[in-house]
Amino acid sequence: MTQPSAPIAAIAASLQRERKRVGLSLAEVARRAGIAKSTLSQLEAGTGNPSVETLWALSVTLDVPFAHLVEPAKPRVRLIRAGEGPGIASDTADYVATLLASCPPNARRDIYLINAQVGEPRRADPHSPGVVEHVVLSAGRALVGPTDEPVELHPGDYISYPGDLPHTFEALDPNTAAVLVSEHV
Repeated sequence: MTQPSAPIAAIAASLQRERKRVGLSLAEVARRAGIAKSTLSQLEAGTGNPSVETLWALSVTLDVPFAHLVEPAKPRVRLIRAGEGPGIASDTADYVATLLASCPPNARRDIYLINAQVGEPRRADPHSPGVVEHVVLSAGRALVGPTDEPVELHPGDYISYPGDLPHTFEALDPNTAAVLVSEHV
């Protein structure tokens, strides 16, 4: 009875990706997994034939489920049409934040589409220590940034500022829109 061959190309790509994600050298991953460096090198080159035990040791060392090493990465396409998506309105301003992408595993950021109207500004209390917000204005005009030093933005302008300080977003034109990335460091 012949054994099915392992999906070696998927394993090679997964091992390289996960090793880079954790920032370890080939030698260090091999040492921690208790396998020969040459074995890991062959696996990452797509020329090895790993045992279940070897892959389990590597999945534990890299802190990923076993399946992440043997299944090919599947590119995901996610589409949110304008006007769709989970919008969250402010209680104090004509301001709606639509979550476009929440923080995936191993990343520390969320992406929002902001729609705001002229009127009361959106004032935000400080977020967790180290948070940085990035805003690209796509339509209208707005005052954006730290509460004590907001900057007037026009379409195409970009600003980043500490999100762990009080900050504001004030629409100066009707139908002001922006993309906000909240980065958690």
